[in-house]
Amino acid sequence: MTLVCWKCGASLAGKLLPLSRLDTCPSCRTDLHVCRLCRHFDAHRAGQCRELAAERVADKIRVNDCGWFVPRLEAYRGGGAIMAQASRGALDDLFKK
Repeated sequence: MTLVCWKCGASLAGKLLPLSRLDTCPSCRTDLHVCRLCRHFDAHRAGQCRELAAERVADKIRVNDCGWFVPRLEAYRGGGAIMAQASRGALDDLFKK
């Protein structure tokens, strides 16, 4: 698996690790040194971080200078539009006359 953008899913194979605070996605230009791309990010935890020693970051999609940041390979959670379209199609099929 290669590293991909947390927002658009574009490959970040050309980026040098560790990611700097200035790195952005070449496709959508979103910041990459963000909580959403970190392996410690967990939306279901208080503070949304598994690292107890990390300082709290208010905006999880903005660049930060957290020293615990480690990029996560499976950060992209796309497919929402595809799933919505499939659901809409199934619903339309259900109510066809």
